[in-house]
Amino acid sequence: MLDGHSLSEDRAFFRFGGVSHSPDHKLVAYGFDETGGEYYTIRIRDTETGRDLEDVIRNTTGGAVWASDGKTLFYTWNNERHQPCRVYRHRLGTPGDQDILVYEEQDPGFFVGVGETQSQRFIKINAHDHQTSEVYLIDAQAPDLAPVLISPRETGHEYSVEHHEDRLVILTNSNGAEDFKVVEAPIDAPGRENWRELIPHEEGRFILGILPFKAHLVRLERYEGLPRIVIREFASGAEHAITFAEEAYALGLGENLEYETTTLRFTYSSMTTPGQVFDYDMASRQRVLRKTQEVPSGHDPARYLTRRLFAPAEDGELVPVSLLYAKDTPLDGSAPCLLYGYGAYGITIPAAFNANWLSLVDRGFIYAIAHIRGGKDKGYRWYRSGKHLKKKNTFKDFIAAAKHLIREGYTSQGNIVALGGSAGGMLMGAVANMAPELFRGIIAEVPFVDVLNTMLDASLPLTPPEWPEWGNPIASEEDFRYILSYSPYENVRAQAYPHILALAGLTDPRVTYWEPAKWVARLRATKTDDSLLLFRTNMEAGHAGAAGRFDRLKEVALIYAFACTITSRAE
Repeated sequence: MLDGHSLSEDRAFFRFGGVSHSPDHKLVAYGFDETGGEYYTIRIRDTETGRDLEDVIRNTTGGAVWASDGKTLFYTWNNERHQPCRVYRHRLGTPGDQDILVYEEQDPGFFVGVGETQSQRFIKINAHDHQTSEVYLIDAQAPDLAPVLISPRETGHEYSVEHHEDRLVILTNSNGAEDFKVVEAPIDAPGRENWRELIPHEEGRFILGILPFKAHLVRLERYEGLPRIVIREFASGAEHAITFAEEAYALGLGENLEYETTTLRFTYSSMTTPGQVFDYDMASRQRVLRKTQEVPSGHDPARYLTRRLFAPAEDGELVPVSLLYAKDTPLDGSAPCLLYGYGAYGITIPAAFNANWLSLVDRGFIYAIAHIRGGKDKGYRWYRSGKHLKKKNTFKDFIAAAKHLIREGYTSQGNIVALGGSAGGMLMGAVANMAPELFRGIIAEVPFVDVLNTMLDASLPLTPPEWPEWGNPIASEEDFRYILSYSPYENVRAQAYPHILALAGLTDPRVTYWEPAKWVARLRATKTDDSLLLFRTNMEAGHAGAAGRFDRLKEVALIYAFACTITSRAE
């Protein structure tokens, strides 16, 4: 229906955004970005003729949601500061400049998104920052009606809304439910005063998301650091979890487009097991493997091992570390290690399969993921204890993971290559300043290294929404001094640094290219060693790097070539 390769012809950059079909499957709305700047154009394709309609909607976030009539679309618009702040309603066959404004966010610290409930009964408008959310619903069968507010925003209250029969099912952290609970409310009276508990809060069981079907409620949660899928029967309240045998793995809820079904589609992988798609009958508890990711060069999972370690942090917390290595890799400290980390925005880094990693592992590397604070790998508390005035825990956890791998004999000091991007690139800059002796190399992709100056510039599109994550140095002297104490750019000092590779994107709206450029310039002027310091700006891409599948692999090859060269593993 849509051939990205042909659509990208005569374009230096092309990336799909969202793709959604009309209720009768006759039309497909798709978004695409032509610069890497994340301003998406939406077109609508007729699936019978293969031709696009005349409708053109510009400056969107890329996704669109259909109303039940198959003629009305809702989408989110980006302003000139790249803030998704408006939701519009588009009627097929009308010019984009005549679209109806449905919702406009007035707070520059909040972003807006649009989606739909699993039942497709309601259109959802979600306004949020990193710690607060607010949801509105529109009846998909009456798209001209005004959106209905579910619960007014309250700082620190996060919630999401789904629909089941005559009620709403709501995932919320209200009333101290830090790891979230599930409540229900009548459709015609959805306010918090009418919320009734369905699944109580349980400390240490972090509920990531819910998916209601007609007879079952599915929830994806994280327990003891690992994901699990739990099925609840609405009628009886009986629950069961889907079990897996491997020590560390990744789970996801796949494309589940039907509401009246007992079949759940989910995805599974581990660092040794390629991605798999399963259909699971929630009534009979039978699972069917529908697809396994193909590795064109061949892959034998029996040749590799996955391990999960726990590294003691400076304050006694235990940091999970996921490992992948070949069975014949010597564990005497001689193996080089690529240690990846992120640790921000509550994003959990899964122990999933990535065929790219095998290129390093087959050359004798140990590939490790440090599940550090700032993510939600061990629940919401794990996130909270790695943000704002506790941000340094993120960096200390990564250093603790490196030291633990050295102590356990997986690698040795000075034989670790650290890798991180975006907020993980800030992590790279921080640990390079704090513990350079641990690392052979640092690879920083689109690194957020000029934290203080960026957070002091309220005119930048992402700065106000980021204040809950990092702090507001404009309004708070405490925040200013704390960010100053770790911001990678300000803390470059006259010392020996590891080999460093920094990558940027010219059209990047999230981490502007001048951040890594400034950082590299200061490093060149200040560091006392003769280690490699390489800086590359992709002149035709943004935050996510090259758009084409093979062009992106070339970037991965550059990163791995750097790691192999500095560890003498290039072959």
